[in-house]
Amino acid sequence: MTNHLNMDVYVLQDLPPSNINRDDTGTPKQAIYGGARRLRVSSQAWKRATRLAFRESMDESQLGVRTRRFVGLLTRELLDRGVEAGLASRLATTVSQSLGIQSNKKKESDLAYLLFFSRTQVAEIVRQILDVLQTGAEGKELDAAIGAIDVKAILNEGHSLDVALFGRMVAELAGLNIDASVQVAHALSTHAVATDFDYFTAVDDEQQDDETGAGMIGSVEFNSATMYRYATVSVGQLFENLADRDATVEGVVEFVRAFSLSMPGGHKTSFAPRTRPGFVGVVFRTDQPVNLVSAFERPIVSGTGTFDLSLKRLAGFASDQARLWGDHPLATFATYRAATGDEDQVATAFGPSVPFGDLLTAVRATVGDWLGTAGESEA
Repeated sequence: MTNHLNMDVYVLQDLPPSNINRDDTGTPKQAIYGGARRLRVSSQAWKRATRLAFRESMDESQLGVRTRRFVGLLTRELLDRGVEAGLASRLATTVSQSLGIQSNKKKESDLAYLLFFSRTQVAEIVRQILDVLQTGAEGKELDAAIGAIDVKAILNEGHSLDVALFGRMVAELAGLNIDASVQVAHALSTHAVATDFDYFTAVDDEQQDDETGAGMIGSVEFNSATMYRYATVSVGQLFENLADRDATVEGVVEFVRAFSLSMPGGHKTSFAPRTRPGFVGVVFRTDQPVNLVSAFERPIVSGTGTFDLSLKRLAGFASDQARLWGDHPLATFATYRAATGDEDQVATAFGPSVPFGDLLTAVRATVGDWLGTAGESEA
């Protein structure tokens, strides 16, 4: 029984004309790969989209928050529990200072950088503050008791799923760091892309008949593509971060659902770009994660569509890699639509297509079985 289980998630997805992730000039992010310019969506953008998608099936209180406004958040929580405004702000500031993280130079009440923590951890900090207030302590005695609350210990226990997945890095306090259990690649188009421009005008509804010209003019850059997306989860690391088998099983399932169905929100009102993937493949490996992006190092070229050719290329490459390296995955599941004549090739690489709900059920069973076996071997 191996102590390592990695879950690779592969996605192929068509993006219509859109600009879901732009750079500082407004241009859709791009990268050179295989000598060709590709559309790129940063890993940070899809990680945030995945985190936001968790809210669709999980209560917000079970999730984390990433903010510099730690003091403000604590203050609001104390106000909601009836603590007077001035006292709430003072206590929140004292608690924050006990962390030892530098303050923001422009706004001293904020931290110098974003801190990622669980809302349940905030609730525990607030509970301990209220317990101190119940003792009737005042003045310096109160400040000393509040300052003695072990905030670092609280932030190192009971992690929410998103914190356990994406980790936390605090340069000043290595003891607060949490190793991420997921890696997310930058999404790339499987083919070369060119950027287009949408020149638009807006009419002023109050413009008189004898007036000419537009109320506003502008332009938005956009492009379209078939995107290859990849992420991998270390199930063992996630279990270590969550310290709960059931939470780990459901966390892996929730990640597959959220990562597969999420979409970054850039210019969403202008382009309505949200599509569903045409292919989702999940491969459980007991050796190492394997990114299959090399299938597209030679860009797809087609005048009749790129998705079917991309899926065929991905399946062929995956099968070749399995033969070359002697891969023996623990389990493989996939949801897809394959072109007529390509079904057997895709099924050889990733198994027959199953409904997405059945794929999630299979993921749940695989992780549950592995964690059960791992527990038995440890015993």
